[in-house]
Amino acid sequence: MTALRLIHASAALTVTASLAVILWTGIADRGVGLAFGMLIAVGELTRWSGAQVRQAAPLGTAGSLSYALLGPDAGHQTLHDAPQVVTVVLAASLLGSVPHIWCGRTPTLDHLARRVLTVGFAAVCFQPLSNKGVFATWSGPAYALLLVALLVLTALCDAVLAAALAHSRTRWPFGPLLRDELRGLLGIGSAVCATGAVMALAVAVVGLWALPVFCLPLLLAQLSVRRYAAVRATYRQTIASLARATEIAGYTPAGHARRVAALSLAVGRDLGLSGPELTVLEYAALMHDIGQLSLVDPVPVGATATLPTAEQRRIALLGGAVVRQTGVDAAVAVVVERQADPCREQPPAARIIRAVNAYDEKARDAGPDGPLRALEELRLATAGDYAPEVVESLARVLSRDCLTLPVAG
Repeated sequence: MTALRLIHASAALTVTASLAVILWTGIADRGVGLAFGMLIAVGELTRWSGAQVRQAAPLGTAGSLSYALLGPDAGHQTLHDAPQVVTVVLAASLLGSVPHIWCGRTPTLDHLARRVLTVGFAAVCFQPLSNKGVFATWSGPAYALLLVALLVLTALCDAVLAAALAHSRTRWPFGPLLRDELRGLLGIGSAVCATGAVMALAVAVVGLWALPVFCLPLLLAQLSVRRYAAVRATYRQTIASLARATEIAGYTPAGHARRVAALSLAVGRDLGLSGPELTVLEYAALMHDIGQLSLVDPVPVGATATLPTAEQRRIALLGGAVVRQTGVDAAVAVVVERQADPCREQPPAARIIRAVNAYDEKARDAGPDGPLRALEELRLATAGDYAPEVVESLARVLSRDCLTLPVAG
């Protein structure tokens, strides 16, 4: 939690210093500040408060970055400085976040800390030099490249902050979290940065009328991303419902697939799997027992870990064939098919599912000492059946989160 406290303290110090400067010097270019403040507030009001996303308020972020990198306004040099930028962005973000704070729908404190620090960084890099007229003689391409370079540095700063906050909150490895944040910059992150740069350049030429014109494409992109996420959520629900077929038919205990999926995801994050790899892992974990539907005689309590290796492979191949018929990503079918292969030949996702499935089967009905005995059995079998790094990661996850068996959700 040290990084979390450090980030929050840095943001609080930045806000305090900015407010002190504004109270001492006053506000410059109030019309410009009001226009950008309204844009940022609207962006926060349209914040996505559903599933967690990498950029929940793209319009508010783009408006904040544009104000931080704003030079002239319709050819007239603006006089706002970095403290004013931080103050306006914070006030507008708080105003737009009121409905979300009221409903408790977003981690507002972390979001505001990131916004203050990233916008403050961009403003400190640009506004002092801009107010001194350093960029007044720069040609169009050079000025545009300057804004793009500053936006890239700001985006990298935000990615580091986001990864650090996520690491502090979840204790997942920092490296994979940062890698996923950097990969996300190629998606909605690049659109946000581009919109921020374009708005700053457009306002410099035509004035504040450019703001509503250039924010519309980003609003449409945000709507498209929401629809895509809704489709993804429906897709996952369909897979989860299909995975429950083995429970409804009495082949596996209730909640087994969901428990294995939840714990497999935790182990995958601990081992540093990327976002796409975690998606494949989750889907394969949900459907790992679906091959049992092809059996004439159900396996007692669905415990495939105790079956002979040949029978495990037959069930896994049957499961992969079923997954391929559903139209799910072929990578998911491959993981399902290979969960009974020799450990050293398996892909990482199959190794994880195999160990977590065995743990769930051994621990669920073994009494209070079942989880410890199950882990010990897995450790003793790491010579050939289970990957040692996966078993140790499983032990870390269970110990860190104080879990025995994850609750089916």
